[in-house]
Amino acid sequence: MAGLVRQHDDGIDLVVRLTPRSSSDALEGLAEAADGSVHLKARVRAVPEKGAANAALEKLLAKALAVPRSSVMVVAGGTSRLKTVRITGDAAALALAVERLALG
Repeated sequence: MAGLVRQHDDGIDLVVRLTPRSSSDALEGLAEAADGSVHLKARVRAVPEKGAANAALEKLLAKALAVPRSSVMVVAGGTSRLKTVRITGDAAALALAVERLALG
């Protein structure tokens, strides 16, 4: 899971590949890119216009990790499919929750 989660003093950064315009909102586990990097796959129904897909991703992750919606924010890759999402809170607990989530 190296590269998927980066811990900080105030939380974690999570690498996510987002597919908008899906038939449902879902987290689909881990995937590996051609360069060997690992990311969490996510799908949302929202369209990628005016930040709607990013907001749907933030809401989906907040619910899955049982954290307040205000503690989840896309911080890089706003217009790209590959995004960095910052989640504030206890870094160790969040990293463990993401690992459980990613491994199903």
